Amino acid sequence: MEFVFTDEQEMIRDSAEAFLADVSPSAAVRAAMASDTGYDDATWQRLCGELCWPAIHIPEAYGGLGLGFVELAILMEQMGRRLFCSPFFATACLATPALILAASDAQKQRWLPAIAAGECRASLAWADEHSQAPDASAVRVRREGEGFVLDGGASLVVDGHSADLLIVTARSPGTQGEEGLSLFAVPTSVAGLKRRLLPTLDQTRKLAEIEFNHCYVEADALLGTFGGAAPALQQVLRMAASALAAEQVGGAQQALDLTLTYLAERQQFGRAIASFQAIKHRVADMMVQVECARSAAYYAACVAEEALYLGGDPQVAQELPLASALAKAQASEAFFHCAAESIQLHGGVGFTWEYDPHLYFKRARAGEAFLGTPAWHRERIAVHLLGELA
Repeated sequence: MEFVFTDEQEMIRDSAEAFLADVSPSAAVRAAMASDTGYDDATWQRLCGELCWPAIHIPEAYGGLGLGFVELAILMEQMGRRLFCSPFFATACLATPALILAASDAQKQRWLPAIAAGECRASLAWADEHSQAPDASAVRVRREGEGFVLDGGASLVVDGHSADLLIVTARSPGTQGEEGLSLFAVPTSVAGLKRRLLPTLDQTRKLAEIEFNHCYVEADALLGTFGGAAPALQQVLRMAASALAAEQVGGAQQALDLTLTYLAERQQFGRAIASFQAIKHRVADMMVQVECARSAAYYAACVAEEALYLGGDPQVAQELPLASALAKAQASEAFFHCAAESIQLHGGVGFTWEYDPHLYFKRARAGEAFLGTPAWHRERIAVHLLGELA
């Protein structure tokens, strides 16, 4: 596959880079970390109103810009570089694909224009505290009258404490595995829903625990068929993993850039330590990791766009599980490697609060586990390849 950005994509990248450099310096990231919401609302409104980023991959028929997953990956990479704190990942990379893939036209008309306009922040609640597998839901659903009742809890819900809408995975009683899973669009104002912010290693990305205590939702909250949500949910999580990989590429690139700046300034034995051959080797290894991860992440973005947004060839769609797993495994390890090396190469100040490498290290460690560890994704790749060989 030959891949280069179009002129329009170059423009999107350059404008995103300039905007985020302005609104998300280290001081702004640290202020957002300490806030209750985890982001600055004025910046979020600018992002939605002036730049229309939540609308970028929403079809034009539902108030979006009608672009694709590659453009989304471009934004995610630049956000990862700046550790941008916002509900964008939860809204655009988790909830929006779920609505696009599983919702009816009426449901899309209800929710997607509000998301595109920045009037609705959304997230996906699918995991419990023990597992992030697609079938891990601890929320139970049963029919009651014309609607449904949800009970149970979901954990690790990205920005769930501030979301206006949750796409909830729930399981019918007596089912297991992929059987009996349903998706529901649940406004967070519904009676019986409680939210609790969780303490996290990575303070730049807030996670919440959601409790459903006899939450009644109307029949039109059901996305797709009752008990048949597993295939759509798997696709959503693959797309989210691909988007997260792009973000991790940006984080790895910035860890490298911060390190190069420091190495050029730090003097030892009368010269910059960047001139030492041993240092050059370590930095070169970081660059190789970043470029390999970038290639994998944009390959996954191209596959996701062709398979899911362009209604393309079914053979390409079959590549998505492999492409997303490859991207997530490679990008997670590249980011963690670069963040750890950044701390080491900053020397004695590398782990101090005043310098930024520790923020990237924490994001890298948290992101490595989120949506599947590299080892878990390699296992998926092995299963996929063995299936083809068989």
